[in-house]
Amino acid sequence: MRFDLTGGVVCLGETMVVLVPAEPGPVRDVRTWTRAVGGAESNVAIHLARLGLRSRWVGAVGADAFGGAVLDFVRGAGVDVSGVRVDPTRPTGLYVKEADAAGSPVRYYRRGSAASALGPDALRRVDFTDVALLHVSGITAALSESCLDLLRAALSRPRDHLVSFDLNWRPALWADRDPTVLLELADAADVVLAGADEAEAVWGTGDPAKLRALLPTPRTIVVKEGARGVTLVEDGVFTYQEALRVDVVEPVGAGDGFAAGYLAAHLAGLPPTRRLRAGHLQAAACLLTSEDVGEPLPAEVTGPLLDADPATWAAAHLRRTG
Repeated sequence: MRFDLTGGVVCLGETMVVLVPAEPGPVRDVRTWTRAVGGAESNVAIHLARLGLRSRWVGAVGADAFGGAVLDFVRGAGVDVSGVRVDPTRPTGLYVKEADAAGSPVRYYRRGSAASALGPDALRRVDFTDVALLHVSGITAALSESCLDLLRAALSRPRDHLVSFDLNWRPALWADRDPTVLLELADAADVVLAGADEAEAVWGTGDPAKLRALLPTPRTIVVKEGARGVTLVEDGVFTYQEALRVDVVEPVGAGDGFAAGYLAAHLAGLPPTRRLRAGHLQAAACLLTSEDVGEPLPAEVTGPLLDADPATWAAAHLRRTG
């Protein structure tokens, strides 16, 4: 999939170094690790760049080797990182994950990170002149009071661009914070993306109709139901698209892939079903790898499936090889 769009996209949030076991067995026995880079918003930025959009990531890293690795990786994926602050005193965040097709346990080491010191002044580093979309997530709101202030400023400022908000519920980050603010933030966006399970946990319902009632302001609400499918609510119309069958290597990052595929198609003005299919196809690229951001599926796969009849879509089965 490739999209030729005139406006750029800005993704705002924290990106960290990721350590993944490079050998099987319990984590306490692992001696060899693979270093990667991950963060919900920069993942989306990288996906969007690979889909052909002009993509920027805005955040903060430490003036350390991990920070340099983050910048090199994101920049190397074709994303503009000129709006990233290099903090001279605070470290780059870190998380450790185990790759498992049933769900990958994650341990965060991000308290006091460079990104946790972000505030509304970060918006001054962004030229919004040619921006079509600003993408944020609920993760940022949990990092610190100043990060919450940043999201409020980003969502309340006068704008000519769209703002998308991905709930991205991370319970561990909200242990000593009040998550009710997430409803306020989501309702200030133009496009809201949320998993039905996480919406149930945070807002008491994952039902698309009830979420529409809870969130009257956004024009578009996208409710993901895992391996089953996704419902799009827009202008009083509910559109459901079942997910593709995929041989899952591990699921971390698939939600970011879906968000990027959907948002690129949304900006391109595609109809609801094709937008949802674009999201599913980009998510599938993540599910087929242990990396947070997988390489896009080849055009000979995505092209026919975007326009396939319902029976062909339902019969498709994506495997790691072939």
